[in-house]
Amino acid sequence: MGFPKGVKRDFAALEKRRIEAVRLVFEEGLSQAEAARRVNAAQQSVNGWVKRYREEGQAGLAKAERAGRKPLLDPSQLAQLEALLLEGPEAHGFPTPLWTCPRVARLIRDRFGVDYHEGHVWKLLRALRWSPQRPVGKARERNEQAIREWKHKTWPAIKKKPKNKAARSSSSTKAD
Repeated sequence: MGFPKGVKRDFAALEKRRIEAVRLVFEEGLSQAEAARRVNAAQQSVNGWVKRYREEGQAGLAKAERAGRKPLLDPSQLAQLEALLLEGPEAHGFPTPLWTCPRVARLIRDRFGVDYHEGHVWKLLRALRWSPQRPVGKARERNEQAIREWKHKTWPAIKKKPKNKAARSSSSTKAD
């Protein structure tokens, strides 16, 4: 089930809901099913909360530290990674000055001993506020002045123009 994409979880509100459900069960004597209905939670969730409360007390209902899996690189390693990326790919033995996800994954594996799938490296790069970049594909021999001249003089001269604006198109569907 979970939350819609982009919606952040309110961990404090979730903790209050767990506490309220357990209070309804133990103080008001409601069934776990009824407590689940009142706090708008699944009955299985309330069963788990009650079990944790019996085993750990109030601490068992405490809010979670974070959602999801813990990151493989800590904040200091991410800072180191950004510094390494700023040095450029050529400083790390790559032949061209372009960072790709496979290259960044290899750098992370070599420097930190952590395997990231190259398809997920972009998430790390976005967290570091890096964006996808592509080199401009222009020939070194390109003559900008000659290109400008061709566009303004040669192209208009060779561009096709209609012979007679009043003439009908060959694809006309009007009856005579």
